[in-house]
Amino acid sequence: MKRILLFFILCLSCLISFFGNSLLCMAGETEKAIKESELYAKSAVLMDADSGRILYAKDAQSVLPMASTTKIMTCILALENGKLENLVEVSKYASTMPDVQLNIREGEFYYLKDLLHSLMLESHNDSAVAIAEHIGGTVEGFADLMNRKAKEIGCMSTTFITPNGLDAETEITAADGIIQKVVHSTTAEDLARIMSYCIKRSPQKDQFLQITRTPSYSFSNQVKNEQGEIHSGDRSFSCNNHNAFLSMMEGALSGKTGFTGDAGYCYVGALERDERTYVVALLACGWPNNKTYKWSDTRKLMEYGLANYQKTDLAALPVAEEWLKDIPVSDAKTKAFFENASVEVYIKDQQGAPAILLKPDETAEITCDIKKQLSAPVKQNQLVGTIQYKIDGNVYWEREICTKAALEKKDFTWYFEGIIESFF
Repeated sequence: MKRILLFFILCLSCLISFFGNSLLCMAGETEKAIKESELYAKSAVLMDADSGRILYAKDAQSVLPMASTTKIMTCILALENGKLENLVEVSKYASTMPDVQLNIREGEFYYLKDLLHSLMLESHNDSAVAIAEHIGGTVEGFADLMNRKAKEIGCMSTTFITPNGLDAETEITAADGIIQKVVHSTTAEDLARIMSYCIKRSPQKDQFLQITRTPSYSFSNQVKNEQGEIHSGDRSFSCNNHNAFLSMMEGALSGKTGFTGDAGYCYVGALERDERTYVVALLACGWPNNKTYKWSDTRKLMEYGLANYQKTDLAALPVAEEWLKDIPVSDAKTKAFFENASVEVYIKDQQGAPAILLKPDETAEITCDIKKQLSAPVKQNQLVGTIQYKIDGNVYWEREICTKAALEKKDFTWYFEGIIESFF
């Protein structure tokens, strides 16, 4: 009986060990797959669109051509600087753009709204130039707007030359006076940042999403008669959305494909699920005949994000009580002559914590820089310190610590009254 019991215990231990290890492997399988398997894209990023935190990166800062993913910037700038009901006149230069094209003609008129659907659904290059000339005066003027906007939202490795993403090269004069050649290019990190801006922070984000999510769209050219009246012309057009990602995953929000000979296949897309918003950017994701690589990489990165990251409320993380202790104040008026002065402090911005995605085993590093001593006078709501929330060494939220009350500085009258009161 002892031998049978010992054998049974040994078998049970083996089973527990086997299944326990299997469960541990299954728990880490998703993360292991994304880390060890090779993505097709030469450069790739998975970004938390709310915070801008990079959740996965592969050569994220390699500067590469981005083809028609350029058009998300063209679209958002047109929405922010133009009106959908504006009429756009087609120039000779716009009408000569190569495929893919709407085949607009010199002298024709189109509503900006119609050209934006042509731009984002069918990726027409001639529509992009017509839009750029309408908003920026010239293609070069619009490219300046694109580059300024890129810098404004934190894209420091992006150079826009064209509004449609066709391969292009230009010369710039560096700070040291040396002339350098640059190409129309970005990084996967910058491209993800631009998409995050388009869907989250732009004042025209709702219109951007509406246009890029439209399944199909029809319109016609517009004609002006001698009286200046506008009516529909005799040319009709239909556009269909070619962003397969919109029907590929639940919660797919937006996206833009791209391809040129130099750039290869590119893609940038966004997904929202359970209050989490992810952006994937892919550059140089294969060349013909590998058109589907971008969908494989996008799905893999999105599923990795969904499986491994959860939304975290930074405001709910505990703050050390010692950081909010009263601060001694020297040379401040007090009620009693020999009383020491101090001032209470509080965290000014209890609200407004950014949405942040973290893994279960991750947390923010919370640091505090606060003054240990103050000198009167002290103002009410005076800034005396900051609390920073850092992840991977980057600051994602900063809160201010301020004084609750004002304290006046001791003066001759205070000293005189204090001495008299103490003496008598």
